[in-house]
Amino acid sequence: MSDSTSEQIGAADGASGVGSPVSPVRADRTDRADSAVSANSADSAIEGDFPPARFPSDAELMDGPNALEDNDEDFDASSPASARVEIIVPETPEDFRAGFACLVGRPNAGKSTLTNALVGTKVAITSGRPQTTRHNVRGVVHRSDSQLVLVDTPGLHRPRTLLGKRLNDLVRETLAGVDVIAFCIPADEKIGPGDRFITRDLAEARTPVVAVVTKADTVSKEALAAQLLAVDQLGEWADIVPVSARRGQQIDVLTDVLVSHLPFSPPLYPTGEITDEPQAMMIGELVREAALEGVRDELPHSLAVVVDEILDPTTDTTGARVKGEGGRLQVRVSLVVERDSQKAIMIGRGGSRLKEIGMMARKEIEKLLGRKVYLDLHVRTAKDWQSDPKALTKLGF
Repeated sequence: MSDSTSEQIGAADGASGVGSPVSPVRADRTDRADSAVSANSADSAIEGDFPPARFPSDAELMDGPNALEDNDEDFDASSPASARVEIIVPETPEDFRAGFACLVGRPNAGKSTLTNALVGTKVAITSGRPQTTRHNVRGVVHRSDSQLVLVDTPGLHRPRTLLGKRLNDLVRETLAGVDVIAFCIPADEKIGPGDRFITRDLAEARTPVVAVVTKADTVSKEALAAQLLAVDQLGEWADIVPVSARRGQQIDVLTDVLVSHLPFSPPLYPTGEITDEPQAMMIGELVREAALEGVRDELPHSLAVVVDEILDPTTDTTGARVKGEGGRLQVRVSLVVERDSQKAIMIGRGGSRLKEIGMMARKEIEKLLGRKVYLDLHVRTAKDWQSDPKALTKLGF
């Protein structure tokens, strides 16, 4: 890992890398069911034990990507999102189904967009760049008769780096623990070697596989029919469902099909919980999504994001609210690239590119958290980190 410079900072102890893997899916099924019942029948906990950090000056708050805008609205520090709320647990029907569905496919097959459409809100970042997803993202679909936990995985591919191999291993580990697999194949691209590579992998699974033809709105009816026929001939499927995540077409149909393969089970997540992503990981992903906009082809694969520090001035070290405090959430993030030339691209002339990333990411983070945020971005280099085992571990992969 390279030494720090004026734009570089080291990750703090316990920093959260956005590539941190989740626990094996099936291993936590019982724990999930127990915790869902517990969470639904008790007050929600307030978390927050952040290390001290330097507060920005008034000048910093009025300049740069964190500058207040004329149309910025004041956020209420005592908003309902942070209040203690008691939730009444409804009785679970005897025929209630709950379980896990894994979305797989080659890179850029529309898995993350489909995950967001099924959940009904954004839980996974999306980009036109392949290999945007680097860790399993869980989104929860709540219905009166079922609970579908979606696991959006990195795209399966022939790996060229140690990072690629670890991402493939993560996908295969996930496949072994879910109840149904949704294999995403885009309608606007012919069946290729990548699809056949995944089909061979899935043929060895004992789990039902539903073929999902994504991006159905991008082709004509005739082209869609031809793609459905090609998918049917590609392998053995429990079902084939064409969808358009962008337009919401066939989303309910796909949900019904996936739910039909789930076991009878009590809910695995509390009512209303749409993801189990840690706050730091979600913040890091939003920063990476902003950083991926408008960059050259090689840079997305060389970019990692680490959330170094989060400080909430409205709570003390025990998580209790500090009376009278209504300041911004302080977030410190590192953008990690492999070469100094990439670092220069990420920073931009006079810091213009980094400022643009900060403004885009800050707005999305504030939308996610429902409060004002001070976002402090830094860029550092870690030479060839995608193939360095120690660097990958430090970055959470």
